[in-house]
Amino acid sequence: MEFRIERSALTEAVSWAARVLPVRSPVPVLGGLLLDTETGSGEGLLRISGLDYEASARIDVEAGVLRPGKVLVMGRRLLDICKVLPEGPVECAVEGSRFTVSGDGARFGLSVLPLDDYPALPALPQVRGAVDAELFAAAVADVAVAAGRDDTLPALTGIRLGLDGDTMTLAATDRYRYAVRTLPWKATAPGESADVLVSARRLTEIARSLGRSGLVSVALDAGSAGFEHAGMRTTVRLLEGRLPRHEKLFAMEGPSVAVVDRARLTEAVKRVSVVADGDSPIQMTFSRADASVTLRAGYEDDVASQRLPAALEGAEELTVAFNPGYLADALASFAGPSLRLLLLGAGQRAMITDAAEPDGAPADGTGPDTHRHLLMSVKPQLA
Repeated sequence: MEFRIERSALTEAVSWAARVLPVRSPVPVLGGLLLDTETGSGEGLLRISGLDYEASARIDVEAGVLRPGKVLVMGRRLLDICKVLPEGPVECAVEGSRFTVSGDGARFGLSVLPLDDYPALPALPQVRGAVDAELFAAAVADVAVAAGRDDTLPALTGIRLGLDGDTMTLAATDRYRYAVRTLPWKATAPGESADVLVSARRLTEIARSLGRSGLVSVALDAGSAGFEHAGMRTTVRLLEGRLPRHEKLFAMEGPSVAVVDRARLTEAVKRVSVVADGDSPIQMTFSRADASVTLRAGYEDDVASQRLPAALEGAEELTVAFNPGYLADALASFAGPSLRLLLLGAGQRAMITDAAEPDGAPADGTGPDTHRHLLMSVKPQLA
């Protein structure tokens, strides 16, 4: 094997494929990246692949192939080498039992791993349709903040990926909050449907890495999900279990409704949180007469407060309180100029939505392009 490629192109491709490599593995070859070259109508093609027990990644890039072939090398070591190579063209070749990488006077050698011990990459499942790459990445980020971090409850560490006709639903919950985002997508066949659970960490990495333009192909079968975009292909094993359904939780009868500027509320939460020790709550008191909301945090002499304009309908005055971290995460997942808060009262559910969504948008988050974030309000404990 022998090929030439620009250092930047090689580094990006190796970095992308190395995302799935296990940090530690009892099987040494799973720490390897498979480099496969072939000649074609153009200069040639370099394919870099990696996998572990849960995920796989494959990327194709153009390269000047002088001698086609395959080689398996330690992936993280190759990535370290790529990062320190001089800018410009790089020459790579297999010389006996060594893989050499050289460019602008710098030369590195890597030992070759046995190809016969390397497992075959899983095939891409059946393609179900495609979704806009930028919209998909934003939607995954919107809901991932609500996913659980406790590995003893693996289902809660996942993101529900639901397909129903021309609508994709992403949802996540850790039992204290529940985020749901729906977005349009293009199904390959009418009536396409699926309901699976994907690791939130893995799906976030995938969505971030697939690029910000074009369409991402979405593939699903009984055990795995696959995503393909612009020469990049990745698969991930599905999680077992199901998330609790959100429809009844999101159905709120007779709430009070507050509308507030998103950026100002986000800054106010950050500001008063500096005196909120641990998970002590941020209290929000809405006043219809004053058209304001006052945020308070802290205890005794260590306190902070800020007042902001806010419109309130349905009650003359209402006080709710939230975990400051959960509230900050929820606010950060929105991008519109103002937010609508549907409030039932202290110790009850509260729903955050984009105020720009039409009033007729379904409260259960089932519209074609909606974002809902449910938080549990705690009882105010300020002295």
